Amino acid sequence: MTYADTAHDVRDPELPGRLLTAERDALIPLLRSRPDADFALATLACPGWTVRDVLAHCSAALTRVVERRFEEGVFSPEANDRDIAERADWTNAQVVDELERGMTEAGAVIARAGGVLDMVALGEWVHAGDVRDVLGVPGAYGGAGLGSALTLLGLVTRQKNHRPLHADLDDLDDPLRLGDLSGELTPARYIGDAPTLVRLYSGRPVPPGAGYELAGAEPAELNIFG
Repeated sequence: MTYADTAHDVRDPELPGRLLTAERDALIPLLRSRPDADFALATLACPGWTVRDVLAHCSAALTRVVERRFEEGVFSPEANDRDIAERADWTNAQVVDELERGMTEAGAVIARAGGVLDMVALGEWVHAGDVRDVLGVPGAYGGAGLGSALTLLGLVTRQKNHRPLHADLDDLDDPLRLGDLSGELTPARYIGDAPTLVRLYSGRPVPPGAGYELAGAEPAELNIFG
């Protein structure tokens, strides 16, 4: 697999939109093919939320971006719960329709925002992985968008001045450099596959027996969503 160069802090404004549209093309047909019972399944990554709740949260967040509605407390746990509650009477198909529109239209708004909304696109992609994980789809945190997601992860961790980490990925020839690049701190080191790295950075459960090594940091220190 080929990844964009993440060693330099250069933002591609179109990258979040490409990630969202790639995920749209993979996720929406999957959701439309699933029975209603699957939408009621509990998620592992978001305790207390069903698959439908995750999707309603995602569609609401993207709609806010498209409509530029960023009131105080937006994206807080309380605001997320309100967004989900507002869609309680919607059909599953209506939630999926809103999600499809958001994934199609939000990229242009994120591109013009200068980087402050890039993490929204990354979070949406991770949530899609949460859904695939519950539905038993192989490669939940992988797929066509993985390369873009890793590039965006590098940019987001640098924006947040996150602790530095060098990742030696099984499917990448050169190390992936994440977090602060100032050289003032000794980087942590990760050896393993890219989907597991995504799980660690997003605070998702790592499957038992996942073969990875992490030195110089505890898994909880990597979580960018906190």
